[in-house]
Amino acid sequence: MSSNDEPELYRFATTAMASEFEILFPAHTGHDPDYFSRASTACFNELARLEEELSKYKPNSDIARINRLLPDRTARVGFATFDCLSMALAVMTETNGAFDVTVGPLMDVYRHRDGTPRQPSSTEVATAKTYTGGALFELDADNLSVTSRGAGLSIDLGGVGKGYALDQMATVLEEWSIEHALLNAGDSTVLGIGSPPADEGQGWPVRADGANPDDGELYLRDRALSGSGFLQKGAHIMDPRKGRPIRPKRLRTWAIAPTAAMSDALSTAFSVMKKKEVRALCDRHEGVEAIFWKPE
Repeated sequence: MSSNDEPELYRFATTAMASEFEILFPAHTGHDPDYFSRASTACFNELARLEEELSKYKPNSDIARINRLLPDRTARVGFATFDCLSMALAVMTETNGAFDVTVGPLMDVYRHRDGTPRQPSSTEVATAKTYTGGALFELDADNLSVTSRGAGLSIDLGGVGKGYALDQMATVLEEWSIEHALLNAGDSTVLGIGSPPADEGQGWPVRADGANPDDGELYLRDRALSGSGFLQKGAHIMDPRKGRPIRPKRLRTWAIAPTAAMSDALSTAFSVMKKKEVRALCDRHEGVEAIFWKPE
């Protein structure tokens, strides 16, 4: 607390995409709490709009309509959907298929109807793999449309949607002339804009907890951090290339990238990729980093 009992940070939060989204604003930046409140409302309105467009669980969303397409049929989509799918395809290519938004059919064969795990036959896995991959849909930038190129298409943007939403919320804050904020999506992806005034421009302090203390604390200034792992959710990460879930292990992977959407997607991909693949990808892309750690 400051000497006049004004809080150092203003916090606003809402629930969307099955997660709590949070925005933190530094108090001493020339804006009053009411201004931050109205800016947050604008961000959360955009978040709600994006969920309606991107969630496969919303029956009238773009993704739900795409998943209902018959082969060679086309659907016009909104810019956010097209943007997410374009980025997803790029990451799918760059990671040699370690990230795949069409992996749903594979996830399904490893689960019973009630969600409990099951062990599918090799034939079931081989069949499910035929319903996955970037070749199953085609994007048309001129018409802002998506064409299904195979039966059983099942796109899920869960591995990139929250990060993308944070990026769009940051754009809203820019429209409100807010240059400093920390945006958080369920503690799995965090985006730092500018920095708190007290840190002399270093950025927002966050933690990527790890066995090496030097890797634990870092600063986000106009970049994002995302984590994927098994400590809470169990075997929920699929290796699309091998067609099976990753064996649960006490290992979590963090990805740092210039945008939250990219860090979100890469943290999942890094969990699947070999470390030498990850290092090579980071070397190719400025501003992309990986942190691997194993809790003690």
